[in-house]
Amino acid sequence: MLDSRTKQTIDNACDTLVGKVPSPQTQVDIITTALIYKFMDDMDLDGLELSDKRTFFVGDLEPYAFSTIVNTKGNQERMNLYLTGLEKVQTAKSVPELFRRIFKEAMIPFRDPTTFALFLKEINELKYDDSETLGDAFEYLLNKMATAKNAGQFRTPRNIIDFIVDVVKPTKDDTILDPACGTAGFLISAYKHITSGGKLTPDELKRVTNSIVGLDIDPTMVKLSLVNLYLHKFEQPNIYEYDTLSNDTRWGDRYDVILANPPFMTPKGGITPHKRFAINANRSEVLFADYFMEHLTINGRAGFVVPEGIIFQTANAYKELRKMMLDGFLYAVVSLPSGVFNPYAGVKTSILFFDRAFAKTNDNILFVRVDNDGFSLGAQRTPIKQNDLPEALKIINEYRDGKDVSGYERAMVVSKERIAENNYDLTAAKYIEKETRECKYEMVKLEDVTEIITKGTTPTTLGYQFVDDGVNFIKIESINDSGVFIPSKFQHITNDCNNKLKRSQLQENDILFSIAGAFGRVGVVNKDILPANTNQALAIIRLKNQIVLPKYIATVLKSSFILDKISALKVGVAQFNISLTQVANLEIPLPPLDVQQQIVDEIENKQSAINHAREIIKNLERERDNILPAFLTA
Repeated sequence: MLDSRTKQTIDNACDTLVGKVPSPQTQVDIITTALIYKFMDDMDLDGLELSDKRTFFVGDLEPYAFSTIVNTKGNQERMNLYLTGLEKVQTAKSVPELFRRIFKEAMIPFRDPTTFALFLKEINELKYDDSETLGDAFEYLLNKMATAKNAGQFRTPRNIIDFIVDVVKPTKDDTILDPACGTAGFLISAYKHITSGGKLTPDELKRVTNSIVGLDIDPTMVKLSLVNLYLHKFEQPNIYEYDTLSNDTRWGDRYDVILANPPFMTPKGGITPHKRFAINANRSEVLFADYFMEHLTINGRAGFVVPEGIIFQTANAYKELRKMMLDGFLYAVVSLPSGVFNPYAGVKTSILFFDRAFAKTNDNILFVRVDNDGFSLGAQRTPIKQNDLPEALKIINEYRDGKDVSGYERAMVVSKERIAENNYDLTAAKYIEKETRECKYEMVKLEDVTEIITKGTTPTTLGYQFVDDGVNFIKIESINDSGVFIPSKFQHITNDCNNKLKRSQLQENDILFSIAGAFGRVGVVNKDILPANTNQALAIIRLKNQIVLPKYIATVLKSSFILDKISALKVGVAQFNISLTQVANLEIPLPPLDVQQQIVDEIENKQSAINHAREIIKNLERERDNILPAFLTA
């Protein structure tokens, strides 16, 4: 987990370099090389304490150890030693071949010794005292430079990696692959899982390290993986720079276990894959899932993270992929909460588990819901008590053992047949059988009681800009949770723009209903805010006269009765949304007008009482907070 010291050190190092090295990628290269140089020396210093021996910086190379350079007097001399050290490391026999490869062509593109001395001082703040430090530092560096986000590279939290490994249970006899290995977190966790018992012979340990393979398209990631594995006792790590989706030279390889969190991001225009995939697609998440199935041995297992869209998207490639997974691979879907990948991204994800042998004999799919993973889901990701991962692991283990898991609130078992009938949709909410109460009034579709269901357009798409004053422009944040419009949150457009946006010109008693992002925002337009317009995140619902009351429909749309239905319909990854067709097809109860009014009146009375109670509480809190100052200043 990224700590404040690592974060601050990287920030300071970047700030030091930026005046001399404006290119973000060059900054990444310089800092990464320096971190590896520093950590090699840290390992040497640990060796001196334990056995009075160095490993890397020995003989003629000893004067160029990082600690020696830092402690040298004179900024110019420090820089000279470092530059010479970079050259010598590339050819020194005391340095393993993989490190010589890592330092090949390493350089410093500026010659300001003062700036360089400040840079070394920052790097010296970090110590390789934890296997995660290097990966955390590099991942934060990528995120800071916007490199990780653009490539869809999000560091998988250690607790999620370990959970996936504990479910898949790699053994000493398995061949193991991560085809998008990043900094080798999954591979190291698998190695620790296998060796945790401590009963392996030297030959077995060697076989395990030789059976673990990592691939990555990013040469810097490959460098970091090599270092990470070497420092975990892998003498010759099997890490290769390789484009898993476009290069087919390793297509014939098969593995017993595949563990991965592949990149979520597909470049604009898609990927150009080679022709050997079973699914015709250009989306990275589809191709990686296909790759996993194509490269498992006949009894192989896999656990991997996917963006939420892969489980419900209706495009042919997604449906074909899910069908392929159900036909002998997939046995469990674990839904993770949004925020697991903070601070890098708030993207919603799931974990898919394959087991070819188990899936072939099982007609069902297990769904498990994880609401908390032991850390807060905000940007800071601080530890909390709530952690559903141990229970999720228990559920999966019991399910695989043939036990009934229906008693677990966060577990559900659904037949493959039922999933196939629903376009192979793997959204658990679609299969929840909720308690239903028979309604004594007719149920009608929303479109049956409306004249219009439409939505607006963002003015900037037509070349218009927002102005300081003019026609009110309503956005989701312009309506609070109680359905009250907030004028201070309005934006404004010109009359000309409003005339061009004729479709979304609002009328009195129109209902605005949020269909993207913050679901459940509903407001009834009153004449005080007119003229007004809105954007595509809010549906405009214009009712037929004398059939329904606007406030009644607003009440229904805010109810759990409707919001539960929307939860099962929503699609999207970074931001959820529903279509106007889905809004039109929502079924609502239609009592007589007098009953509608009675419902509205009772709800408004209750809300008024709630608002009054809140004001009383606020006043009491103010009086409480003034007690101590009053006594002390009287």
